Amino acid sequence: MGQEQARIFHPRPEWLPAAHVPSLSQYERLYQRSVEDPHAFWGDIAKEFYWKTPYTGPFLNYNFDVTKGKVFIEWMKGATTNICYNVLDRNVNEKKLGDKIAFYWEGNEPEDSMKITYKELLHKVCQFANVLRSQGVKKEDRVSIYMPMILELVVAMLACARIGALHTIVFAGFSADSLCERIIDGGCCLLVTADAFYRGDKLINLKQIADEALQKCKDRGCPLKKCIVVKHLGREELAVAGTCSKSPPLKRLCHDVQIPWTPGRDMWWHEVMSGASTDCEPEWCDSEDKLFILYTSGSTGKPKGVLHTVGGYMLFAATSFKYVFDYQPEDVYWCTADIGWITGHSYVTYGPLANGATSVIFEGVPTYPDVGRMWSIVDKYKVTKFYTAPTAIRLLMKHGEEPVRKHSRKSLKVLGSVGEPINPEAWLWYYRVVGEERCPIVDTFWQTETGGHMLTPLPGATPLKPGSAAFPFFGVVPAILNESGEELEGEAEGYLVFKQPWPGMMRTLYGNHPHFEATYFKKFPGYYVTGDGCKRDKDGYYWITGRIDDMLNISGHLLSTSEVESALLEHPAVSESAVVSHPHSLKGECLYCFVSLRVGYEFTKSLEDELRKQVRDKIGPIATPDYIQYAPGLPKTRSGKITRRILRKIARDDHDLGDTSTLADPSIIDQLFSNRCNTKQ
Repeated sequence: MGQEQARIFHPRPEWLPAAHVPSLSQYERLYQRSVEDPHAFWGDIAKEFYWKTPYTGPFLNYNFDVTKGKVFIEWMKGATTNICYNVLDRNVNEKKLGDKIAFYWEGNEPEDSMKITYKELLHKVCQFANVLRSQGVKKEDRVSIYMPMILELVVAMLACARIGALHTIVFAGFSADSLCERIIDGGCCLLVTADAFYRGDKLINLKQIADEALQKCKDRGCPLKKCIVVKHLGREELAVAGTCSKSPPLKRLCHDVQIPWTPGRDMWWHEVMSGASTDCEPEWCDSEDKLFILYTSGSTGKPKGVLHTVGGYMLFAATSFKYVFDYQPEDVYWCTADIGWITGHSYVTYGPLANGATSVIFEGVPTYPDVGRMWSIVDKYKVTKFYTAPTAIRLLMKHGEEPVRKHSRKSLKVLGSVGEPINPEAWLWYYRVVGEERCPIVDTFWQTETGGHMLTPLPGATPLKPGSAAFPFFGVVPAILNESGEELEGEAEGYLVFKQPWPGMMRTLYGNHPHFEATYFKKFPGYYVTGDGCKRDKDGYYWITGRIDDMLNISGHLLSTSEVESALLEHPAVSESAVVSHPHSLKGECLYCFVSLRVGYEFTKSLEDELRKQVRDKIGPIATPDYIQYAPGLPKTRSGKITRRILRKIARDDHDLGDTSTLADPSIIDQLFSNRCNTKQ
């Protein structure tokens, strides 16, 4: 690491008077209280929210040790509340924020924009909650949501929370197969989607993909009988008809697109909302009642339905948002993540709304219609707190400083990073060019499973090291273990684990608690195992070193190698496949695939294109392989296990292979090196 990258960047003095945590010593005092007396720490925070009834059992009850019985986590069990009530009604009625902007919506086209106040959002959520109830949706039913980044997505998820139904949101970039798999696993009773949308200049016929998924569900004996469709690209027609006064027509490249329709199953959003009451009594839920399911890639190739519950998640999302971004009432906050990911759940919807914040929701991409789009949005809405992914930062770095510097960005106060470790070069560019050396960077480490930030700096308290996630957030107790499960002290590198529960952590994998225990608690009984490697430096700072299982982090999105391998193996030409990660200058990691062919097939450019399309269709565009290499054979142990360690070396053209004596046929290695793809970017 260069001298500049090794520098420590201290909080600026002008930050300190207004900061929630203005010094490292103050952080340390709060942190110690949060881990030594969680009842007192989180109990005080819980008093800021509305509870219909108080908890009746222990404030916290849990078991992390699989050798001592079933793993479970309970926070404030017996207390009843409603998260939608707390993020909307409480802000409108108690805090008198009804006229405050909850969201600015920025469309794909720069001319497309809307805004919605807290009072307007509450009314729309109540209307759609009544619509769901009228369709027979009740507490603990599951509703699948497959939508672009539009305001109706927030309305739909909060309406589910209001009536105690579980939302399970599927990123609109996923394929019909992926949507079908999630609908079936969740046992969903209703789908909410949209007609179509643009991502940059690319038209996505979302309803067509949704229909393909619903047909696949039907073919597998799991028909979903109700589908509500937002007329997003058709807003112009609604505006002309006078039924969409709050939503101006969108300025589109072209929206002459055929929307498939199934009478009796499909319903237009605007029609079912018409006349629905703006009053809806919330369903009062136990703190440990289910809130949502969000799927993350599983190591077996089958997506895992991560389950979060009401009370603890609410406290953790709200508290981490407030402290990590040092939220102040006058802030305008923008998280660029899609709500289809956990970042969008916690830090686009629930965390900001719980604090009464004004946020930006962006439908488009960072490079459309030009590479200065993000900074023009920052200036347009006077964004003060900005949260994005290292992938986006590296992408914009390629285009140089000029597209950034031609925009003011004077409003910015805090910059955030999420999704993957940020390399020091990108950190410094973000700090110097985007933030002009005046904005602290909060480089956050966390997971779908954790519900919120685990390791992170705090803007007014933490001296920053480029590339480090710094210190644990409140209530989080990290440890680094070696392969034998022994805790390592001081400077160390090994497995990152957590020693005790925090309120926002997952409670189980939906419908599969044994897999939950096996995945997160079996390797090291008594600890939650993240699946990530980590090192701790001499100053106690934590640095995430990447996945240590068979997962890959592609542009901040977690994919399992077995999921991609399964997709490749479905092609009739492929007899064996193995997938490893390869470094990528923009994505962080990319997919490098080895394929062996059945007799009678030849590895051609045409076949390579077919295999890419196969993976894309089965999983989604984010999983499209960058490299596919023909492998006459794969390196295997004598017991037949593929040695992916060696394949990673081959993909990187690293000939330092270590011990190869366990291989059944070491000669295959030279053949694989000679067939390597050209990976110069």
